[in-house]
Amino acid sequence: MKIKIKSLASITLFSLFVTSIVFSSCDNENRMDGEGSVSLNITDAPIDQEGVTGVYITFTGIEYQSNGDSWNLVEDFEGPVTINLLELQNGKTSLLGNFNAGAGNYTGLRFLLDAAEMSNSPIGNSGCYITFSDGSEVPLFVPSGAKTGYKAVGNFTVPLNGEVEVTADFNLRKSVVEAGMSGKYLLKPTIRIVVNNEAGEIKGSLINPGTELDYVVYIYEKGTYNDTESALQPDQSPSFPNAISNTMVDANNKYILAFLAPGAYELIVVSVNEGGDAEVVLGPTEEVVVESRKATLLDLEIK
Repeated sequence: MKIKIKSLASITLFSLFVTSIVFSSCDNENRMDGEGSVSLNITDAPIDQEGVTGVYITFTGIEYQSNGDSWNLVEDFEGPVTINLLELQNGKTSLLGNFNAGAGNYTGLRFLLDAAEMSNSPIGNSGCYITFSDGSEVPLFVPSGAKTGYKAVGNFTVPLNGEVEVTADFNLRKSVVEAGMSGKYLLKPTIRIVVNNEAGEIKGSLINPGTELDYVVYIYEKGTYNDTESALQPDQSPSFPNAISNTMVDANNKYILAFLAPGAYELIVVSVNEGGDAEVVLGPTEEVVVESRKATLLDLEIK
């Protein structure tokens, strides 16, 4: 099966330094009296756009949600902060900050961004933009009504007098979308939260890869992949829309899929040639089980 996509460019994890972030406690029957602490990290996955040299995101605030209640602002965030998201990838993380938080369950984080809303009228300087290898720079727009922020989906519990370490996976492959023939780029972040001491990973080698080809490994929850995933999607959305994450195979034919919740998964391997033609060359694989704090070793052979 062949499809046409733009050749993949490496892009990825970003770093952001936040000092002394303190969550206000809120009254809730499920909250414990007292505090714990949170260590918050960020990671990312590759992007599809060709010739990208930088993806700059300006953060103006961070909000948190406890047990599905209303959103509360992190009072001590010192923004705005602009980050180039191309700096980290493949299981590497950057520490966003260590902060105190009321002990109890949290049901989400939300990132507020300095991005222009999509419209036909000219805009001034946007705090979110992409740079390309030809020296050009284009702003990133947010869809109408999306300026309330972008939620990172996932739960975590702050232990009383203890610490929880979590990672927010900012999946730019799904988050940056070219808007049809307009040439504009939309920012629609897909972010998930993983508790580090519950997460595992899958890693291994690609065997018998072809020459002059790039390879990408996509991961799905078991039973969720079907042939329509590889087709061109409406509204210029990326193919493989239901993939949890993805990674590019490196020059040594190695790959790693990190920060995975425990469970059963399946993998898809896609080859991409210089012309941008992409083909599913392997998968879905048989069930691959991920366990907490363990690396599942799996070599993938192209036949």
